[in-house]
Order: sequence, then structure tokens, then C-alpha cells
Amino acid sequence: MAEVNASPLKHFVTAKKKINGIFEQLGAYIKESSAFLEETYSNEELDPVTTEEQVAEVRGYLSKVAGIGEVLSRRHMKVVFFGRTSNGKSSVINAMLWDKVLPSGIGHTTNCFLRVEGTDGNEAFLLTEGSEEKKSVKTVNHLAHALHQDEDLDAGSLVCVMWPKGKCALLRDDLVLVDSPGIDVTTELDSWIDKFCLDADVFVLVANSESTLMQTEKSFFHKVNERLSSPNIFILNNRWDASASEPEYMEEVRRQHMDRCTSFLVDELGVVDRAQASDRIFFVSAKEVLQARVQKAQGMPEAGGALAEGFQARMFEFQNFERRFEECISQSAVKTKFEQHTVRAKQISEALRLIMDSVHVAAQEQRIHCMETKEEREDRLEFIDKQLDLESYCRFALIHTVFQVSNAMAEEIRRLHVLVDDFHMDFHPSQVVLKVYKNELHRHIEEGLGRNMSERCSNAITSALQNTQTEMIDGLKPLLPLSVREQVDKLVPRQCFSLSYDLNCDKLCSDFQEDIGFHFSLGWTMLVNRFLGPKNTRRALMGYNDQVPRPMAITPVSTAMPPFPQGSVTQEELMVSMVTGLASLTSRTSMGIIVVGGVIWKAVGWRLIALSVGLYGLLYVYERLTWTTKAKERAFKRQFVDYASEKLQLIVSYTGSNCSHQVQQELAGTFAQLCQQVDVTRQQLEDEIQDMNRKIEQLDSLQSKAKLSWKKEESYKLYIMHFGPSILGGDSA
Repeated sequence: MAEVNASPLKHFVTAKKKINGIFEQLGAYIKESSAFLEETYSNEELDPVTTEEQVAEVRGYLSKVAGIGEVLSRRHMKVVFFGRTSNGKSSVINAMLWDKVLPSGIGHTTNCFLRVEGTDGNEAFLLTEGSEEKKSVKTVNHLAHALHQDEDLDAGSLVCVMWPKGKCALLRDDLVLVDSPGIDVTTELDSWIDKFCLDADVFVLVANSESTLMQTEKSFFHKVNERLSSPNIFILNNRWDASASEPEYMEEVRRQHMDRCTSFLVDELGVVDRAQASDRIFFVSAKEVLQARVQKAQGMPEAGGALAEGFQARMFEFQNFERRFEECISQSAVKTKFEQHTVRAKQISEALRLIMDSVHVAAQEQRIHCMETKEEREDRLEFIDKQLDLESYCRFALIHTVFQVSNAMAEEIRRLHVLVDDFHMDFHPSQVVLKVYKNELHRHIEEGLGRNMSERCSNAITSALQNTQTEMIDGLKPLLPLSVREQVDKLVPRQCFSLSYDLNCDKLCSDFQEDIGFHFSLGWTMLVNRFLGPKNTRRALMGYNDQVPRPMAITPVSTAMPPFPQGSVTQEELMVSMVTGLASLTSRTSMGIIVVGGVIWKAVGWRLIALSVGLYGLLYVYERLTWTTKAKERAFKRQFVDYASEKLQLIVSYTGSNCSHQVQQELAGTFAQLCQQVDVTRQQLEDEIQDMNRKIEQLDSLQSKAKLSWKKEESYKLYIMHFGPSILGGDSA
């Protein structure tokens, strides 16, 4: 078994594993590339970076590689044995297998093609052509009986003999041996060649050394040579043990057979040159080799039994045939079955690399375009954001509005007495009439002030507003969609905006309390009021002080200077203090009045006093008689003007701010209408930027995958370049 274990056939098994590994990796790579290209091609968000033809091409590679892988998985070394009937073809096969696998013996034992193949099971079985039924075969005789029992088998039929690999080491190396019927029993040689010989790696012609090479045998191989390019042919001159009976003629007969076989291989077929012919022609005795090997397998001496003289030489010749045969079939099978596929794998890998390169370049170009588009959209979006600054458009109009309204209202407050004097309505001091009078007066002032303010301010403010809106529209018009740029002028108001001066006089003056009772002009209260004012008069006459008590005076540092108060005492406060003291003095007791009157009486005389009292009384009577309803109305209006002026002064800034707010609202409304249109452009830009970001992200991923695939292809190509020569050249065997 040593020569079998060192058999060159192992190289085919190793090469088959390697080539299968290559195509498994290639299939996975192509499958991944195909899915990547299909996903890229079907991506509607990206511009095409691959074509439908490329997708179809890679998909075709996938099916081709799958088909090649399936073929490679079934690949084996195939040897077909031909020869005339009873030349010992089955015996040669049995001798090579070290076991009686095929039935052999005298007569026509093989009536169909027998294919011997290894099985992983422990039981042998038959498979007939067109059937998957496993027919059990336990012994060689049983096999022969099973073959002869099937009468439907003709010479062109094929029966697979599945023999356990554990029983025959040669079958473990993907070797298939095909035994044929005798080529002299049928004329259908062409159909045999088409059916059984086209994928054969080696042909073994088993000739009978007791006769010469027949024309029938030559004709068959001439046809084989026509159909196949340079077939590998071995010629076995079997039954050479017969030469032992005539040793004196052995060398001459051997030379005759050698010359005739060499001429057939070299001159007629041209499959080898003359120097190589000797390695293709052998003289053996298959029956002796089979017998010796069976005995050796059973633990007996291989040279035992009835063996003719010269057995060792013939055994060596058979072993030499086996070595040459194994070398030839291994190299031939690897070259014919794997070389073309290895080259094809390299071509497919190169084609895929070119496709991935084109995808990478197209993705890079599209990414650059997307980056440029994104930057342009971002610049335009930044410009839009800067233009959408409402404060820059409104600031001047708002300041101008506040200034105009404040000045106009201050002027109208100064002229409020004219507006009040223009109010005419029946006046009566009763509370019911006064309430109605006040309401109408409030309405009159509200309308009059509003009208006057509008005449003073509205035109100028409206003009400034329109100018600001025009400036706003001119600034934002380039940002608007093209479809609405022609319609933006309609957004500018034309005499449709008016300020509302909401003064709320009725609420502002709701706490006004008129004083239309009779007050003598030279009376004590009126005199004090004339000098001190209403507020200080009340303080003086009613004897209370609403001032916060002042702290004690600070003692001066220098004793030469009088102490001084922390806060300065005004002349008004001094006068109030004096009159308050005087009123307090005159109200203490009536005795004080009599004393004072006596002093005055003695000083000026009674006539002057009487005259003064008379004049004082006449003046009182005059004023009392002239205190009519008209006088009361004039006093009411005067008091109201003073009160309303003071109140209106408090809301000057508020009214200006209110009008400014109205202008701001108007500008904001116009700006909002513009922004609604600008937002369309802005949203489009943002959507385009997001779309560009998505595209760039997808293109980055696409480039990464294409680059990774390219690296895989490079490493895979190096793998093929590294293992291809070793697979085909036999270095790894």
C-alpha cells in the first residue's frame, strides 16, 4: 500500500480542494458585489453610479461561478479502459484496485459500461442508468449475477458500481474507472465516444500480448483522436505471463509489440513523441498482480501460489505502469479540469475590479458635485438668515414714530383749553347733568385729540412706514420664489394703514372732582390757596403735615457756625408753616379776636375800618351775584383742563410707544407675509441641504464598500495568482 499512499493522485485531491475554495470565495465575493450593485442601482436618491448592464453582468458572473462550483464539486479523474473482448480489462481494473471489484473470467463478462466509483458507506451497491434505486451488491459473484440478471442492459448502457472507499484506497482520490464492453462486439463506437469519452482524462488500451494490435482497436482510437485533442493513451500488453513458456522468443516478441505500439502512438495518432512512447507501453499480467495483491491483503506471501517465472519483473512493470499512469492522469486532470476555470476566475475577478473602480470613480465625482451644491445652498441659506433681520428694517420707523407722536401730543396738551372751549353743551351743577356733561366732554376730547394727532402725524408716519416696507420688500425680493416675485408689490399698503390714538379719556379722568361752589376771592381760604396752592392750602387749614419727619440737624464742626439742617427748607414750606401757625392762633379762643380787634381799632380808627368792611361786603355781594351757571361752567372747564393736562402728560410716552407698536405690528405683518414666501425658498434650501447630506453619507458608504470590495478583489487576485501555478503545476502535491 506504500505506493498508493504516495500516489500523485493526491495532487488532484489537493488541487480540487483549493480550486473549490477559490470558487467558494469568489462566489461569496460576487454575491456580495451583486447585492451591493443592485442596491446601488435601485437607490432612487442617488444619481446612477452603476448601469443596468453592469448589474446584469455581475449577476451573470454569479450564476456562472455557481455553475462552475457545482461542476467542480463533481469533478474527478476519469480513466476509460478499452480493448477487445476477454483481453482482461476487468482484471487490470481489479489489480489496480487491489480487490476483486469487477467480475472477470473466461468469456464475455462485461456486457455494458461499468463505472467504478467510491462511496463513503460500508456497503457496495449498483445504480443503473435512469434510476436512483440502490441495488445491494455484497460479493463479486453477486455483482456478476446482478448484471446478467438485468436483460435490458445493452452495450451502450452505464451501470455505476459504488464500492466502499474503506475497502479500496485508490477510490479515495476522486478516481473513477470505467470498464467497457469489447470494442469488437458493436459498431456504435461514435456514440460511445460522445457518451463516455469526451470528459475522460486517460484512455487505457488493454491488448492481448498473445496476438498483435488489431485494426478494430486502432480504428476506435483514431476516432477518439479526431474528437479529442491529443488524448492521453496507455497501451497494456496483458497476459505477458504467457511469454514465460517460450523464454527464447520473449525479447523478440516484446520488441515487435513495442515497435507496433510505438508506431501506432507516434506515427498514426501523434499523441506523443518517440522518446515518450516507451513510458506509455507496458507488458503486464493483470491476473498475476491481482492474485499477488489479494494474497498480500490476506497476510500471505504475494509470490505464493502458481505464478510463472519472471513474476517479479512483470509485477515491477505493472507498478511502473501505475506510477506513470498516476502522474499522467493527475497532471492531465488538473490541467484539463482546473486550468480553464482558474483562468476564468482570474478574468471574473479582474472584470469585477474594473466595475468596482468605475463605481468608486462615479461615486467620487457625484460626491464632489453634492459637496459643491451643499456649500452653495448653505451660503444662500446664510444670506437669507441675514436678510431676515426685522429689527434693521423697523428701527428707524419706530424711532421716528415715537418722536412724531410725542411732540404732537405735547403740543395738543398745551392747546387743550382751545379744544375744551369748543365743547358746547347745556351745563347744570346737578350731579346727574354733570355726569352726562363729563361723558360727552370726554368723548369730545377723545375725538378731537385723535383727529388732531392724526392730522399732525399720520401722513408722515404712513410715508415712513411705506418707505420702510418698500426697503424691506426690495431686500427680500431676491429671496422669494420666482413665481411670486411679480406679486410682492401688492403687499405694500396704499392709504390703508391708520394709527389709532387710544387715549381713554373717560378712564384717565374718571377720578376728576370739580369744585364749582361759590368761593369769595378775598376769603381766607382763597387767599391761602392763591399763595400756597390747593394741596398746601389743605395742609395749612386742616392742620396736618404729610411730610416725612426730618432728622435732627447735624452739629457743625466749627462752633462759630450755626447748625444747619440736612435738607433745605423751601420758601413754600416756610409760608405754609407761618399761615398754619396764624390759623392755629386765630382759632384758639374768641378772646384773642377781641384783643386783636381792639388793637386795630385804636391804630387806624373806626372810619377806615368801616370803609374797608363796606368795600369788602360790596365785593362779596358782586361776586356772589355774578356766580351764575356760565361762571360755574367756565370754572369747571378750567379745572378740567388743568386736571386733564396733568393726566395726559403722564401718558405721552405710553401713547408714543403704542403708536410705535402699531407701526411695528404693521411691519411685522408685511414681514410675515414676505417670510411665508421666503420660507418656501428657505425650506427648499434646507431640504436640499438635508438631501445633499444624505447623498454624501450614502456616497461615502458606497465608496467605502467599493474600496473594500476592491481590496478584497486585490487580495483574491493575489490568492489566485499564488495558488493557480501550484494547482496546475503540481508543486503542492
